[in-house]
Amino acid sequence: MTERVFKKLVTTIPDRCRVCYTCVRECPAKAIKLVNGQAEVMHERCIGCGNCVKVCSQNAKSYLNEEKEVSALLKSGQTVAALIAPSFPAEFGDLADPHELVGVLRAIGFKYVCEVAFGADLVARAFSDIFSNEDHPAVISSDCPAVVYFVRQYHPDLVPSLAKVASPMVVMSRVVKKRYGPDVRTVFIGPCISKKAESDEVDFVLTFQELRHLLKHKGIKPGQIQPSEFDPPLAGRGLIFPVKRGMLQTINIPEDLFDGNVLVAEGKVNFPAAIDEFEKGVISDQHLELLCCEGCLMGPGMSPDGKRYARRALIGNYVRGRIHQQDSEGWKAEIAEYSTLDLTQSFTPVDRRLGLPTPAKIKKVLAMIGRGNPQDHLNCGACGYDSCESHAVAIAQGLAEVDMCLPYTIEKMHRSILDLNLSNEKLAKVQQALKHSEKLAHMGQLSAGIAHELNNPLGVVIMYANILLDECNDEQIRQDLGLIVAQADRCKKIVGNLLNFARKNQVRLEEVNLVKLAQDSLTSVIIPDRIKTMIDSRVKNAITYVDQEQMTQVLTNLIKNSVDAMPGAGFLTILVESDGEFFSLSVKDTGTGISPENMDKVFTPFFTTKEIGKGTGLGLATTYGIIKMHKGKVEVESNNDISKGPTGTCFKILLPRINEMK
Repeated sequence: MTERVFKKLVTTIPDRCRVCYTCVRECPAKAIKLVNGQAEVMHERCIGCGNCVKVCSQNAKSYLNEEKEVSALLKSGQTVAALIAPSFPAEFGDLADPHELVGVLRAIGFKYVCEVAFGADLVARAFSDIFSNEDHPAVISSDCPAVVYFVRQYHPDLVPSLAKVASPMVVMSRVVKKRYGPDVRTVFIGPCISKKAESDEVDFVLTFQELRHLLKHKGIKPGQIQPSEFDPPLAGRGLIFPVKRGMLQTINIPEDLFDGNVLVAEGKVNFPAAIDEFEKGVISDQHLELLCCEGCLMGPGMSPDGKRYARRALIGNYVRGRIHQQDSEGWKAEIAEYSTLDLTQSFTPVDRRLGLPTPAKIKKVLAMIGRGNPQDHLNCGACGYDSCESHAVAIAQGLAEVDMCLPYTIEKMHRSILDLNLSNEKLAKVQQALKHSEKLAHMGQLSAGIAHELNNPLGVVIMYANILLDECNDEQIRQDLGLIVAQADRCKKIVGNLLNFARKNQVRLEEVNLVKLAQDSLTSVIIPDRIKTMIDSRVKNAITYVDQEQMTQVLTNLIKNSVDAMPGAGFLTILVESDGEFFSLSVKDTGTGISPENMDKVFTPFFTTKEIGKGTGLGLATTYGIIKMHKGKVEVESNNDISKGPTGTCFKILLPRINEMK
């Protein structure tokens, strides 16, 4: 016979996949590939175990459905036989008599309804001959197609160790064709998905779930059909095949440490481990009886939410009733009749193994997900893989994605939140600066207009006041005229400051050492002994091009404000730094700080918190104008609430390293 071409047994419904990685965790063949967060089944690697179908709570996995093909076959007029798996009592426990199912199948068009358990009887005899022959090489049982696929694809060197015995389904198909004619079409009905791609000797395969859906579609309900007996040949102890150690119980071979030479392993974790140890020679002298599921009664084609031990009890009750009523002599005669039937099956390797990435590649991937050091390996399993290294291997092989690592994703999210918070803070500062700049721009236009309008009359006042002062001989009048001249000069300086704020003055750039500029500015201001000062330079070369006179005015304004803000003892620091694009000059004090409600007003002309007569409110406005003329920036941070930390203010001036106006 020929083996059936690998089918696409299981597919993913993308809209339902919720990226939980449960299917990845449950797949013994690691045949799940993550693509843009969607878990896709790689049908060429799939062994049809159906674990992913069973565990997916979102029903995002569906398996190949052959209901339409079976319905069409039944309507075609051809002779069709139903081959019922021995686990059917566990599925149809809602029937008063399990044999009602036989009547139902006859009613929907099956001419023959036969027990696959009889094929299990024949298969058990073949395995009995192997297990009882001490000279026979150790074999791996071949009755579970998912296990066979696993060996063929992922342990191809062990294919010669697969028992060359066909499965009960295939054997029963041969029995039916021998008894009822070679033209009989066969449909297997059971709990297994992998049976759908096992052999071309069976025409179609329905799971018990599909059969229930088909009966519902035809409007057939339990109790509507009379029970009917199976068509011969009838089964014997093969009825217990679907339960744990069913084969061994069928052939009365013990699995114990003294007499047994057969090891039993079942389930997605145990059967691959047994195969691995067998290949490594650890248990190479032991025959292996392997099942992918925890007994066929828990197969993926069974109705969901069934209880394992309740199902086992149903099968036990059914088997006891059947064995009690069995015609032993008739069964032996049937077995003898088919003793010459060909029970053999050959298998070919289909190597699906992926090459292991190099240690350097694995290390690189581990570093990518923050697991570069062995002590960082959490091995939490949230990604669906047993260890961080297994996950890294899968990433390198193109099966997995970096974001599957939950701790890495959480850390990444935290970093993103921090970055977002920083961006929001920067954006808030930029928005505030834009609003402030717009307000100051309007103030600058107004100030420039006022300054120009006042300059001419002020000049006339100063000129004539000086003339009168020169010509006057009366001492009292001279004092009065001197006061007029002094106050007029003060007004002229105020107007000049307004022009500076409005950026109407010229900037005369020259090469200046910012550290020396800070030292000279600090020296030019009278600083009380109670205040300690320091210049902290963190650049090797602090040379840039600025207007030295205007920048001296800026620094002296800031230094004076810092001194005034520290009525008691304090510390004043001038910090010189560079970030490559800008030089920064920071004037920082430990004074009383600026209240939050005044932060938006600090650069506004004529705004001051000083007492009347101690400030014009133009110092910071002038500073702002000068810095803007140098194409720089001014930032201010302040705290006046001791409960939030040390009080004080820091004005940070950013100046381009290479001034475009030079």
